[in-house]
Amino acid sequence: MSKRKQSEGCRPMLRRTFLFLTGIALARVAADYFASAQNRDSFLSLMGQLWQKSLAFLSSIQSNQTAQPLPNNPVVKSAKTNQPLPSNPIVKSPESSPAAQPSQPQFIKRSAKQAKPVQVSSQNVDGASFYLTTIDLADPEIYITIGLANNADFANTSKVTRGDEPFENMVARYRAAVLANGTFFGKDEQKSVLGNMVAAGKFLKYSRWENYGTTLGIKAGNQLEMVTARTEGKPDWSQHWFSLTCGPRLVKGGKVWLSPLSEGFKDSHVLGVGSRTAIGFPASRDKLFLVTFLDSLSLEAEAKVMQRIGCFEAMNLDGGASVGLAHQGEILLPPGRNLTNVLVVYDREYPAPAQLKESWERFQKGSRPSPDPSVFFD
Repeated sequence: MSKRKQSEGCRPMLRRTFLFLTGIALARVAADYFASAQNRDSFLSLMGQLWQKSLAFLSSIQSNQTAQPLPNNPVVKSAKTNQPLPSNPIVKSPESSPAAQPSQPQFIKRSAKQAKPVQVSSQNVDGASFYLTTIDLADPEIYITIGLANNADFANTSKVTRGDEPFENMVARYRAAVLANGTFFGKDEQKSVLGNMVAAGKFLKYSRWENYGTTLGIKAGNQLEMVTARTEGKPDWSQHWFSLTCGPRLVKGGKVWLSPLSEGFKDSHVLGVGSRTAIGFPASRDKLFLVTFLDSLSLEAEAKVMQRIGCFEAMNLDGGASVGLAHQGEILLPPGRNLTNVLVVYDREYPAPAQLKESWERFQKGSRPSPDPSVFFD
């Protein structure tokens, strides 16, 4: 056999030997790396982020390939019966959308001025009728939290559930200025709620894998933020005194912003025309606007209304049969089904429990929520 043929015959063996030795070396390095729990967590977190970006990329491709646009019209008059607010004036909405750029996140100090009741008014913008609840974060007696069905300590998950509860029962128990429907929840027996959830500086639901929708968070000093996980990265829930995840996002930076597929929403009930609730805040970030619509409308129509009333950031909340609103103990709009979670707002006339106020003070002094590993398994 010629030397040239011998040389060519050795090359495959040398390559296999090289690859074998390289594999052994890499396996040893990997074994040493993953021996550390911190390294394992870091790796899982990185894989989670890559998975989120992959899902967002695939969703955007699917969105581009789907030629059917979201309904952009319609405000459909609802047959629902609602209680009027004869004593509250109709507040005129702004004629134009906010053009000012937001200032840097600022601390909203609770004013020493006399506290006022939460304002709920009837409005009509672009043919859409709704109740507008204005939550003044500078008011020293206004607090917002999340109420759970059957007075549960934690929100429903795929593993543990406390079911749902009639809206009127929750109104009677919480004795608040305003109660309204919160985020989405499943229709199965578990009735698991969407996204991570924080109330009174405590995790009510947590999973490090959550990456759907948009999150409204209240941080120390009443700093408001709105974060869409798949386009802006996950929010830091440990910095939230209050946190609710829902969506899709409606307004971003003062402009209508709709990308429900990229947020993970594919349900036709969300994407089509239906009953809706939304929440947002102006560029000044000193108040929240909670809007309970009396008509069925599309996401785009909903977004335009939120922009018109002065929202710089806004997101959709649970809708359909879940839409409900109570003011000062009176149910203005009853939901068509039991609920698992509600937004609860207290004011001067309907004061917050002492425990809620104390949790706020602790949070301002540096206390932060941490998920209890004995409750949240992942």
